[in-house]
Amino acid sequence: MELKQLRYFVKIVEHGSLGRAALELDVGVSALSQQIGKLESELSTRLLNRTSTGVTPTSAGFAFLHHAQLTLRQAENAILAAHRGRMSGYVSVGLPPTTATVLALPLINAMRERYPDIQLHLVEMLSGHLAAQLNARQIDLAILFQLEGGKRWSVTPLLDEKLFVIASRELPGAPRGDSVQLADLGQLPLVMPSSQHGLRATLMTAFERSGMTPNIIMEVDGLVILMNAVRAGHAATIQPGAAAALEGASGLSLVQIADAHVGRRNLLATLADDELSPAALATRVVITDVVRQLVNDCQWPGARLIQEV
Repeated sequence: MELKQLRYFVKIVEHGSLGRAALELDVGVSALSQQIGKLESELSTRLLNRTSTGVTPTSAGFAFLHHAQLTLRQAENAILAAHRGRMSGYVSVGLPPTTATVLALPLINAMRERYPDIQLHLVEMLSGHLAAQLNARQIDLAILFQLEGGKRWSVTPLLDEKLFVIASRELPGAPRGDSVQLADLGQLPLVMPSSQHGLRATLMTAFERSGMTPNIIMEVDGLVILMNAVRAGHAATIQPGAAAALEGASGLSLVQIADAHVGRRNLLATLADDELSPAALATRVVITDVVRQLVNDCQWPGARLIQEV
């Protein structure tokens, strides 16, 4: 038996009609009828009499109505009590630089709104370093791009990102249009993170799969310096949509790489659930909610939710 079934039943009795109750509850009539049918099957008794003019409770329905209303009031009181006992504590979240550009501020805003008594500590560093910090119990949660075997983590796939060629519009040979194939980028001068960066490993695998060797003329591990080099016209770069969101208004061209196998997966990794504080568990929920909202609102270019997170 579910609380929503009790709410459905009470609304139907209040309105005397499945149709009017369905309108107020914003559910389909057939779905409403199915839920009441399940409730009646579980109770092994009929709760409603259905006629051409509407519905009325049976004698069992009248007896059930009082207790259903009482249960719903108790549930509301429980929610109010939970809100009064405000969540507090400390939680540390690790974000890679490109992900931080699009996620950090919305996460801060959401945490301040929902849990103002939780002290949030954000750590920005490369994904590989974040994994080490997570293993050392120095942070509670982190966005990672690849997993290490044998770790006792709780992992939630969040989204897949397409990658973009980002370049000065004056850079010779920079691609034009909305998309480009990786095979067409072999001669393009690139500034990229070094091999310790997860994105570099992802790209090298993708270039190898396409039978190409990238023309990397410079390595920079800091996102701000890297993008400044791109803006100055020294080279193009290949970055995910999060970086494109940060730099899209700076006079740079953004061209999505069309190859299906070229992209990056964002994973939310945490310590095992039994090691997480209530504050960390609450923060994990907020992160997934914020990610979903950013993607649905088209605030994360090139991102696609993997599942309903």
